[in-house]
Formats: sequence, structure tokens, C-alpha cells
Amino acid sequence: MAFRKNLEEKTLDVDAAMQGTLSFKDPVNLKINGKFEGNLDTRGNLTIGNTAMINADIVGDNIIVGGRVKGKITAKERLTLLPQAVVEGDIYPAKLNITEGAVFEGRCSMLHDFLNSEQLAKYLEVELNMITEWANSGKIPATKENDDWKFERKAVDSWVASGKIAK
Repeated sequence: MAFRKNLEEKTLDVDAAMQGTLSFKDPVNLKINGKFEGNLDTRGNLTIGNTAMINADIVGDNIIVGGRVKGKITAKERLTLLPQAVVEGDIYPAKLNITEGAVFEGRCSMLHDFLNSEQLAKYLEVELNMITEWANSGKIPATKENDDWKFERKAVDSWVASGKIAK
């Protein structure tokens, strides 16, 4: 499947049952209307249609949920739950919009623009000593404030996307 540079032309509409890992390095407009089980790692816009049933951990930029999702959702820009949405699981949005009628069962921790070492370790799902080692060696974009490291989430996201992370 070949995608062109223009985001409008990078639209993928999935109306089928799928399982596994679906990962995109470049921004796309992805809409899922069927069933999906596994892991979704997207860039750009992800829409979970009203008829969709998703059992997955989802990472994306702008995520709109109209159907049913069971799993962890990390929305780096915005998470929108439409009136018919049913979400069971923990959510980590930078911005959150829950429309009246949506059902949400789980915990919500808002993503911040700047993270400390502990927050970043949790965000990247790595050990705290790994974060400290990366910051001290200059491998990860960071600034030192007093005695603590401070990390800009967008810079870290770009660093991870560039493939420089080595767990």
C-alpha cells in the first residue's frame, strides 16, 4: 500500500475483523469500523467508528471514539469520546473531550507538556534509572532545573519516533 505525502490522501478505512499490531510511522487518517484486537500505534487521526469493537492498547495523536474500546488509550494531542462511545480502561490524554452520553470506566491521567523523571519513566514504560542514565549522557532531550531533569513530552515523542531509543 503506497501513501502519498498529502495527509488527506493517506486515509485508511478498515471495516473488517483484524488482530495483531498495526503501527504507522507517518501521519494517516485511520478509521476502524469493524473489530480489532491487539495493539494500535498511530500518527495523525484515528477514528473508532460507532460499530467498532476494539480490544487493544492504543497510542495515537488525535483519537475519536464512537464505538466500544477495551484497553489503554494514550492520546498525545486529544481524545474525544462521542455520545455512543463505551471505553473500559485507563486513558492518558493531553486534552480530553467527553460528550454527554459517553460511558467511561477506568482511570484518567492527563499528559503534561513537561514531565519529570518519574513521570517520563512511567510514560515510556522503562525503569527510572534508564531515564537518569539517558539524561546524564545527553541521549534524550532534557533540561536540568535545580537538581531535577525536565523533559518536554513532544521532544521526547520525536526522539522515540526517530528510533534513537534503545531499551
